Amino acid sequence: MLRAEAGREPQDRALRELIGELSTISPEFRGQWAAHDVRIRHDGAKRLWHSEVGELELTYHSLDLPVSHRAMHDLTLYTAEPGTTSEDRLKLLASLAATRPQAAEPADQPRQAAPSSLAPRSGTGENRPPTP
Repeated sequence: MLRAEAGREPQDRALRELIGELSTISPEFRGQWAAHDVRIRHDGAKRLWHSEVGELELTYHSLDLPVSHRAMHDLTLYTAEPGTTSEDRLKLLASLAATRPQAAEPADQPRQAAPSSLAPRSGTGENRPPTP
């Protein structure tokens, strides 16, 4: 993802400096950056940990949604395989979210998404948080 962003924004000084700093302090980063092994995954499987329901193994599919010449939004859909423990846990998570009282928001304030408490398990490669 970093390489894709660097390609989209080659004049971004802060991004160039970050890449330089990472290359200087991390031999692993330096080797991977030099290899030019670019693969953006738009589908696959992830194992995630949620503090209330535990481990979830979900499949995902993501779509890039351009909104202007320089901005991109990414829509990622997560599902659990039918009949799995992950499906049961995802349903439990949805029911917990549905039964929690929501704080009232003033009508003139736009609603913001709450931060996700899902975190990728180590070694999964993908860092986008799922939204149930």
